[in-house]
Amino acid sequence: MNENKVSIRKKLYNFYEKDVYTSRLIIMLLAVLISMLILRPGKFFTFVNFQTMVAQFPEFGLMSLGIMMCMITGGIDLSVVGIANLASISSAIMLKAMVAADGSLAWYGILVSILCGIVIGLLAGVLNGILVAKIHIPPILATLGSYELFSGIAIVLTKGKAISGLPMEYSSVISGKLFGIIPVQLIIFVIMAAVLSFLLTRTTFGPRIYMLGTNMKAAEFSGLNTSGLLIKTYALSGICAALGGLVMLANYNSARADYGAVYTLQCVLIVVLGGVNPDGGKGRISGVVFSILVLQMLSSGLNMFPQISNFYKPLIWGGVLLLAMTLNYFSENRGRSK
Repeated sequence: MNENKVSIRKKLYNFYEKDVYTSRLIIMLLAVLISMLILRPGKFFTFVNFQTMVAQFPEFGLMSLGIMMCMITGGIDLSVVGIANLASISSAIMLKAMVAADGSLAWYGILVSILCGIVIGLLAGVLNGILVAKIHIPPILATLGSYELFSGIAIVLTKGKAISGLPMEYSSVISGKLFGIIPVQLIIFVIMAAVLSFLLTRTTFGPRIYMLGTNMKAAEFSGLNTSGLLIKTYALSGICAALGGLVMLANYNSARADYGAVYTLQCVLIVVLGGVNPDGGKGRISGVVFSILVLQMLSSGLNMFPQISNFYKPLIWGGVLLLAMTLNYFSENRGRSK
């Protein structure tokens, strides 16, 4: 019996050492669930609450996936919120333009508006990639500048106002529920996460961008087309951001240039907490997904305490981000010392 206990402990320790980031997130997830079980069991552990949570996180979850891809290469994409809003505004304008005189929307209207948003995201991502790969502007400066550019274009298009009065067909489809249970937003997130996971683990694209993030010079000397890889990576980030914007458009049934303003910090927090190295070369989809779940549950849990104001959330996210980066630093140093 004692030997079995020792064997189980050894296996758990080996799992923790093998993937310390995922293990840490699982512990945090359990801590949040146990806390809610003690403090708010009747409100938190309901089907409606969990259904609401999985419908909320795809907005920033999709943007987080894009930032993760860029961070693996040793860069970052701070323009995801700007791309998301520009894509949603472009799609909203397209939707309104396709509404018939009787107020109805043609069957292909939703598809065209979605494609419009994705193309905008793709072009924005390619622009970021060119700034980083060809003009050699540091990623943090290039994407911060493009964020202001995309936000400025969005403000010009909307004149600083929200685009509302959209046909309900779009919102009912994207914000709907498959079989009346599974939110469509969640399905979009799962599909995109699966696609990126396939690219990272089952194609040559994955090892190449990991090599890019580990050692750019070595990647260049090995014959890799580093510029092409960076442009493709930032293009993927732009598509992820655009999908996040399309989900926001459906959730709010309107578009505006300043929607999701707090998501940039939250997305960076998710990616770092998920074990992606800000210096590049390391990161997994599973870690980011667990990180999203932890922060979404934590956010939903905080909302159940009226005495905790929403103004405290940036304080909490900033503190958690610094704590995560500190823990990751010590984990990396401990790994090197062994």
